[in-house]
Amino acid sequence: MKKTLTIAGSDSSGGAGQAADLKTFQEHDVYGMTALTCVVTMNPKGWHHNVTPIETELVEKQLDTILSVGVDAAKSGMLGSVPIIELAAHKIDEYKLTNYVLDPVMVCKGEDEVLQPENTDAMRELLLPRSLVTTPNLFEAGQLAGTGPIKTIEGMKEAAVKIHELGAKNVVIKGGKALDHEKAVDLFYDGEEFTLLEEDKIDTTYNHGAGCTFAAAITANLAQGKSAKESVIAAKAFVTAAIKHGFALNQYVGSVMHGAYTKYGVEVKN
Repeated sequence: MKKTLTIAGSDSSGGAGQAADLKTFQEHDVYGMTALTCVVTMNPKGWHHNVTPIETELVEKQLDTILSVGVDAAKSGMLGSVPIIELAAHKIDEYKLTNYVLDPVMVCKGEDEVLQPENTDAMRELLLPRSLVTTPNLFEAGQLAGTGPIKTIEGMKEAAVKIHELGAKNVVIKGGKALDHEKAVDLFYDGEEFTLLEEDKIDTTYNHGAGCTFAAAITANLAQGKSAKESVIAAKAFVTAAIKHGFALNQYVGSVMHGAYTKYGVEVKN
């Protein structure tokens, strides 16, 4: 059985982070293992998030446990600090991980202020060059590429080229329904050509965990031997079904349904 690793934070509500990753791995018939970087809890009155970091030494012990077993592909999500980003880069090299997916999670407020810009700098320097695929959303892509806000497909292409030049072998910029376009658009770039992945926009707010689920699906597909482009296209189908069948958790948040593709399927244009 193929084995996968996620280096990520927990989500106590179960929709995102390592919870989403493990559910997605299970749906892809791969064996998932997780190294937790932080514990994320929510205040029941208002659903404000609280992030409690895990000590770097303990993260390293988790990684050594998992990597001593061996993995076929790995991904990272919320890393939380420069020391943990440095640790992830070191372990990628030490264990010669080639199928590595970087989901460059950035904790931010508003749309133009990163709370920990040093983390972005460290990801740009240490993790992008080690990634087979990176999966930034529009905000994250603008931060990594230094282009500022992205509002058009041409802006996505410009950012993708710059991120590829920083070392990422394949770049997927998630436009989704946030892009000013009639379709939900993601852009794949392999250094030679652009591929637009377009779907009808899904009118829902039940999309908690979509980014984590997408990156985890790419990771699982890579573990099973698919190419980067094949993995992204298959992951797009998986997460589209998950968003389409999302559901309310409570009055504050709705999650994607991680098992929707297995249960219902979806046809994705490419």
